[in-house]
Amino acid sequence: MGLRITGTDVRTRAFSFELSGLLRAVSVCAALTGTCAIYASPVAAQNYTFNSVVIEGNSRIGNAAILSRAGIARGQSISAGELNEAYQRLVNSGLFESVRIEPRGGTLAISVVELPTVNRISFEGNRRIKDEALEAVINSGERRVFNPAQAERDAAAIAEAYANDGRLAAKVTPRIIKRSDNRVDVVFEIFEGDNVEIERISFVGNRVYSDRRLRRVLGTKQAGLFRSLVRRDTFVEDRVEFDKQVLRDFYLSRGYVDFRVNSVNAQLTEERDGYFLVFNVQEGQQFKFGDVSVISEMPNVDADAYRDIIKVKPGVVYTPSLVENEIARIERQSIRDGVDFLRVEPRITRNDRDLTLDVAFVLSRGPRVFVERIDIEGNTTTLDRVIRSQFTSVEGDPFNPREIRQSAERIRALDFFETAEVEAREGSGPDQVIVDVDLEEKPTGSLNFGGSFSTSSGFGVAVSFAEQNFLGRGQKLFLSVSTAEQAKRYGIAFVEPRLLGRDLQFGLELDVSETNSSFSTFDSDRILFRPSLTFPVSENGRLQVRYTGEEVDMLARTPPVNGPVIGNEIAVGKQFSSAIGYQYTYDTRLTGLDPNAGVLVQFTQDFAGLGGDSEYLKSTAKVVGETKIFNEEVTLRATLEGGALNWKGGANRAPDRFLLTPNIIRGFEPGGIGPRDLTVSGDDPLGGNLYVAARFEAEFPIGLPEEYGISGGVFYDVANLWNLDDVDLSGGSVVGESGSFRHVIGVSVFWDTPVGPLRFNFTDAIKKETFDREQSFELTLSTRF
Repeated sequence: MGLRITGTDVRTRAFSFELSGLLRAVSVCAALTGTCAIYASPVAAQNYTFNSVVIEGNSRIGNAAILSRAGIARGQSISAGELNEAYQRLVNSGLFESVRIEPRGGTLAISVVELPTVNRISFEGNRRIKDEALEAVINSGERRVFNPAQAERDAAAIAEAYANDGRLAAKVTPRIIKRSDNRVDVVFEIFEGDNVEIERISFVGNRVYSDRRLRRVLGTKQAGLFRSLVRRDTFVEDRVEFDKQVLRDFYLSRGYVDFRVNSVNAQLTEERDGYFLVFNVQEGQQFKFGDVSVISEMPNVDADAYRDIIKVKPGVVYTPSLVENEIARIERQSIRDGVDFLRVEPRITRNDRDLTLDVAFVLSRGPRVFVERIDIEGNTTTLDRVIRSQFTSVEGDPFNPREIRQSAERIRALDFFETAEVEAREGSGPDQVIVDVDLEEKPTGSLNFGGSFSTSSGFGVAVSFAEQNFLGRGQKLFLSVSTAEQAKRYGIAFVEPRLLGRDLQFGLELDVSETNSSFSTFDSDRILFRPSLTFPVSENGRLQVRYTGEEVDMLARTPPVNGPVIGNEIAVGKQFSSAIGYQYTYDTRLTGLDPNAGVLVQFTQDFAGLGGDSEYLKSTAKVVGETKIFNEEVTLRATLEGGALNWKGGANRAPDRFLLTPNIIRGFEPGGIGPRDLTVSGDDPLGGNLYVAARFEAEFPIGLPEEYGISGGVFYDVANLWNLDDVDLSGGSVVGESGSFRHVIGVSVFWDTPVGPLRFNFTDAIKKETFDREQSFELTLSTRF
């Protein structure tokens, strides 16, 4: 009985056995009678012994390699089943298009047809996704053996990439073009199809927050005006799952502890070119903090000492972040007290009757686990030390899961990375932990354009560049160029956020400006040099100490057109001031008890007189408050600021005094209000020693479809600038020295475009002086790259 095993199709792996004698007899019997019984005594399975092996058809793969994969050796006795297994091993190797094994007496003949190698891979029909991105999706590669099954899998992977990009109708067909020397070109023919956008996102079950407010929380967006540029308006299942978690975090941070997403329904439109996405949610009731206490289960640890540092009070809306803040505060105190491995467990008791949550912070002894090492991956630009600086724990320190979570949040807050995952796993022993940091970097540079317009002076342009992660060191670099109204200004600023590896920020500012504008009748050159150190002094407070060296030269034009007061100041020539100062900042907008409200307080003083030509004390103060009302649909913001200049020596000149810009009061040119030196040919802003300003503004939706990204705002500004003490006013015609309050109302239009947010300000000065200079329109644009 002879045996021949063949296979002609790799994908089906078909093989046939030809048997003589007995099978032929069975077939004849069945055909004649319909039934046939065969009685056979057991026989021994047939074995083969081959003295030689003949391999045919191979050119790229050597004989030894084929025999090795088949597992056949000369002179070895093998059965028919083992011969079939050898055949299967050759077929499954993925190297041959067909395989045939045939015993010929003492010789085994193996005939193979090798699969071609891939000469070139190309993509046709792709416009939405570039070749480089598709090459990263597939596993086939040039100069590798062509595998039809792998090509089919690659086509499916490409189609999935298009589906994630919102093109669900995309079709991908792999084609091969035969070349010489058993090579093929693989071409993936792509039909991209139309983009399936999300036409509408709506919510069912939400009573407290509107659909508009909740849509702002989601990462998925509705198709809008710039649908060809926005990539988040397509349906992606993974993104929707992330949105469900984001919604829960949003409600939980506002006290809705029972919130849940019941379901998300994605329904295709009749035209099958869009989705209607519906989130079915259950909000529940809002809970507030009830009784807050501290319980110690550790000997020699007094609970009362830690109870005194708790800041959250009953009646505050419950949010997990406040609980985390209190735990961090207790742990920091325990480190100062020398208590190691302290574990703080918040035990929460629910009171449904009065909708409160009692929180008891239980102090207990945690397990003795240490940080073995911190592994960082994915940071191609950012240096490891920048990331490690966000950890308060280092190798060998006690392991604190909460501190690791906070370190992860600090890494994300750097805004250097698209994703930042921090996880802990068991190390070399049960008492050792390895912290893995997996990162994906993103662009950190920004380019900003600003523009302004006034009926009297025309347009102005300002350009600035900022790099938040300079050379991957976590340092900040700012460059600015301004050409507004013939005024040239060049600035450079550098910030090292962690000097000497500590929470100590070093800053250096250098600014050079030359003015030749229609705002004044004189030119000026200014050089400013300012190094500074900034460090924390409390949980929300920071203190900056700095030195300021400034040289100012006032230049007369040819022919001179300035008034007597400015003329006297020009005659002084170059004047250099040398000052030391400080700035205290208190900011609760991110860490306060209310996630929808916060306050910023700044107080600054500079003392000049350490050498130089000037001696003065300059003080400024600013308070900013912000809150959201009407279920966070409307943002209210109020700013109050002022300044005082107490001159003690040297020449008190216009560039040294306060000059109000549109950042302080809108509706006027820079220096558009305050004392002025009137002349026949024009007038000059003189500035003032005292100023006060208040700004009130509201931002709100204006009823347009949210996908347009357009919202509105109104504002009211009031300011006064006055006092020219210690100024030589002889021979001049000065107005506005005693000051008066100017009042401005205005309307803003905010447009969130793909190239950056646009802001249009339209203003009207309802109370002003005849000598003031108005600016009725202002435009700003910021874009990121």
